[in-house]
Amino acid sequence: MGSTGPEWVISPGLTLYPDALSQMRDHVAAIRDYGAPERVWMVEHPPSYTAGTSAKPEELLERRFPHYEAGRGGQWTYHGPGQRTAYVMLDLAHPHGGVPPRDVRCYVHALEEWMIRALWRFNVKGERRAGRVGIWVADTPVGEAKIGAIGVRVSRWVSWHGIALNVEPELSHFAGIVPCGIPEFGVTSLAHLGITATMEELDSALMAEWPGGVGEKNPPPPGPPPPRQKNRGPDGGVAGGVRL
Repeated sequence: MGSTGPEWVISPGLTLYPDALSQMRDHVAAIRDYGAPERVWMVEHPPSYTAGTSAKPEELLERRFPHYEAGRGGQWTYHGPGQRTAYVMLDLAHPHGGVPPRDVRCYVHALEEWMIRALWRFNVKGERRAGRVGIWVADTPVGEAKIGAIGVRVSRWVSWHGIALNVEPELSHFAGIVPCGIPEFGVTSLAHLGITATMEELDSALMAEWPGGVGEKNPPPPGPPPPRQKNRGPDGGVAGGVRL
């Protein structure tokens, strides 16, 4: 099923998190039971906190937004406007490029690679860190900060949930949780790195880099980053992250 690539669905506006769970659950069942097309579904959510299977109740610090049990792996995550969430529904019983059948660890590594390659198109060096799930940027005024989150679930070898990349969310909203259970690091976004990017531009980068992250066994190097201007403040400096 992985040879022809997934269908891409981009939902306009804001998708309520419970609706996303319901629609994912239905499509995962359709893939598993009826051979429905694999899908990458791109959404934005209203401000909300979601709890993975390892989330600790005490790490929900504020209840200013709705919070939900997600059923995915991981801990607490914030979703909100300005953040691109991509829900990836694949039949992992079949190979996908360099991801062998039924290899969840390799699948997560491929999702990381997908985000790293997409960020490179915006002159942003995303990196992995041992013991810390997600994608990190080292060069911010607050030190290392997280720009991308990963949380997956696999039901009878069909994946759901996926990734979240920060384009221009309200970063202060992350203060209501301990993001991913890691209190000592902040969060950042393309906007806070001084990068002017639209959601449509990020979607294009994600679609272009899908073969290199998940879809091909021996992918080419990521596409070259286009020339970009950073947004500078009145003092000429560039904001880069928020310490929570």
